[in-house]
Amino acid sequence: MSVATVDRVLNGRQRVRDETAQRVYEAAGRIGYHATRLIEQRLQADLPEFRLGFVLQKERHAFYQTFAAEAAQAVKAAPGIRGRAIIEFSATQSPGEVSELMCRIGRRVDALAATAVNHQHITAAVTELKAAGVPTFALLSDFAQGERASYVGVNNLKVGRIAAWMLSMAIHEPGKIAVFVGGNRWHGHDLRETGFRSYFREFHPRFTVLDTLVNLETRQLTYEATLDLLERHPDLRGIYLAGGGMEGAIAALREVRAPGEVALVVNELTPESRAALTDRYVIMAIVTPLAVLCRDLVALMVEEAGGSNPRTAGQHFLEPQIFLPESL
Repeated sequence: MSVATVDRVLNGRQRVRDETAQRVYEAAGRIGYHATRLIEQRLQADLPEFRLGFVLQKERHAFYQTFAAEAAQAVKAAPGIRGRAIIEFSATQSPGEVSELMCRIGRRVDALAATAVNHQHITAAVTELKAAGVPTFALLSDFAQGERASYVGVNNLKVGRIAAWMLSMAIHEPGKIAVFVGGNRWHGHDLRETGFRSYFREFHPRFTVLDTLVNLETRQLTYEATLDLLERHPDLRGIYLAGGGMEGAIAALREVRAPGEVALVVNELTPESRAALTDRYVIMAIVTPLAVLCRDLVALMVEEAGGSNPRTAGQHFLEPQIFLPESL
């Protein structure tokens, strides 16, 4: 690369190939050149701008805080575009409230991704946005099949079977198993429960999987329900949290059981689940790879919104990460 070419990039005198300009920018960053930010602005000036919206849950929860940070970073780092992330959190899981928020943000963005229950209000919002040319992506738990652009997340049926396998391996004598879901409208929780139960029916029918408990993904309700389970079922051997609220189950077990007496499998790695893994109250955390999810999601959103090569509605599965006490 000639000195004249570098000069053109640094001073914006003439257009050079994007590939060449990018190489100059990267080299400038490595040597600490004082005007690196100016070069970046020049490189981005001719790029198409995309406004990408995200509707998430539980603003104060560690998992969703990490999710928001990864989404913002993925939009910023997306190649070939000037991306702007618009991220908002729903105050509740109410389908009406979430659908209104989706429509409100949808008017300001080129594509939208959301975590939401599978409900008619959500489907109506997705259909409305689709008619307005705004594709919608379901995150973590699917919704509005046939209307949304794609589902992006782990294969929840497989996740449920992984949880069942782990409990069957960790528990040395047959007994009772409890399973919690967040609610009756979370499609992903339904699939996890289905996979979980089908595994035990197929391979370990001597275990008794109790009636499913709904915890609304709240710590307090899960805490109280877990204490009640432990009192009513002395032979309870394992618990699977298919959704949120694991902090309550962990707290209950810490109060009345020794580590390992009741095997607990949860989803996602947070400060609470990490500490419980270390102390052997949790035997496995099945984790969504958020950085990979957000990178792939942004690429799909840009592709769909740009209309260059839109895909048919489908599913984009990611491989879950497995964390065990000895892997920390």
